[in-house]
Amino acid sequence: MQKYKPEKVSSKRKKINQFIIDETLLKIGSKFVWLWVAIIEPKHRQILKADISFERTMLIVAERFISSLINRYGKHLVSTADGGTWYPPQACKFLKVNHRIHSALEKSLIERTMQYLKDRTESFDDYFPCRKKNKCKLKHVKQWLSLFIDQHNKSILS
Repeated sequence: MQKYKPEKVSSKRKKINQFIIDETLLKIGSKFVWLWVAIIEPKHRQILKADISFERTMLIVAERFISSLINRYGKHLVSTADGGTWYPPQACKFLKVNHRIHSALEKSLIERTMQYLKDRTESFDDYFPCRKKNKCKLKHVKQWLSLFIDQHNKSILS
């Protein structure tokens, strides 16, 4: 798992119409971190990207997360649950992509996906905690997330 390099989700098998994005607070060890997730439209339910951050400055983290999606998959509509004016619309505006609020179906899908990842990530950390006490940079969790998402996506495509 330490040397696992996930493959890019193949764009040939489907067309990406939008990024459905959400974030949640997650407990890893004794620390709380932010889990960011992007999935494809409801038809495919593939996870495009997941990331973990310690930062609480949502605008910077959201911009970095959306920018990484754009660099990998191109510009697409960004759909988020937050109607607030503080981070999703501002990050999208800065990156020159369209933003809208989730539909009820999209909200349900992203919330289920978030809970699915959150439960499994917290369980993983319970069984395989970081060996570096007080200096953990969550590398073990990020690598596990990459492996888990790759396997999840392969099971959906098969």
